[in-house]
Amino acid sequence: MNDKTHLVDEITGHRRMRRNRKADWTRRLTQENRLTVDDLIWPIFIVPGQNIVDPIRAMPGVNRMSVDKAVEAIREAADLGIPAIAPFPDVEMDKRDPTGSEILARDNLINQFARAVKTAVPNIGLITDVALDPFTSHGHDGILRDGIIVNDETVDQVARAAVMQADAGADIIAPSEMMDGRIGAIRRALDAAGHQDVGIMSYATKFSSGFYGPYREAINTGGLLKGDKNSYYISPANGTEALRDAALDVEEGADMLMVKPGLAYLDICWRMKEAFGLPTFAYQVSGEYTQIKAAAMNGWIDGERIMMETLLCFKRAGCDGILTYFAVDAARKLKSA
Repeated sequence: MNDKTHLVDEITGHRRMRRNRKADWTRRLTQENRLTVDDLIWPIFIVPGQNIVDPIRAMPGVNRMSVDKAVEAIREAADLGIPAIAPFPDVEMDKRDPTGSEILARDNLINQFARAVKTAVPNIGLITDVALDPFTSHGHDGILRDGIIVNDETVDQVARAAVMQADAGADIIAPSEMMDGRIGAIRRALDAAGHQDVGIMSYATKFSSGFYGPYREAINTGGLLKGDKNSYYISPANGTEALRDAALDVEEGADMLMVKPGLAYLDICWRMKEAFGLPTFAYQVSGEYTQIKAAAMNGWIDGERIMMETLLCFKRAGCDGILTYFAVDAARKLKSA
């Protein structure tokens, strides 16, 4: 017998990794992670008025929509199989004040939207935020007094807002303002109001990141912001602190955890999933979306391929789902595959 053993066989101990990569069928058979439409949550931007579809300059392909137009778009998302949406309001400037009091108006924009969606598309999940930044005149996520974001008063307000949003039809409250104790306060307020079935998706680790810029243009807070958010968002340098923050949210009753931003924090996604075992999500934020779109528009990358690759990477990092502005495009791609 002619021995065809090669030096490479001796070096690798006859273990060749490429055997499982040699054909399409073997690659499919051994694929570890898969992205499906069930993994997608679609963030959308809502504005007052009717018949409005307003393109956002800093987020090509993303629009601000009036409630009626948003409901039309959500019907399409539901038809594609997208499980849930996450709305963010761009409210009128004359309704913004230092305390964000408009968030407590029972008929504010986000609550109008929630009622309309639950009437028109009742089977899609509705995930709402109670952070105050769309409602404040200074662009911060909490109440600003004497140059300080006051924690406890903000927690009282967001807990009240959470109940109102649940009354309007929200299925999950996703508080993003990063105040201490907010998860427990919201859980108690929801339960006291009879909303035991309304879940909490905690922005467990929201980092003080430069990736949020286009979002702030989308809800018109960028020009309002006084100072920075470093006193309540987590430093990008701190992974252990992020895990401690998440642990407190778990103890306080969070049903799900979120990491924001996403791609630069895949290590945090993995560590959180390993540590707590709760459903874990990542938010592929506006800056991540825009840099992919901008590079693709310039012909520097294959935008569709990078879109799908980044979404799959979140799955590899342990995420159960992704909030992404690519949700509809990705769902169409998955449907046609």
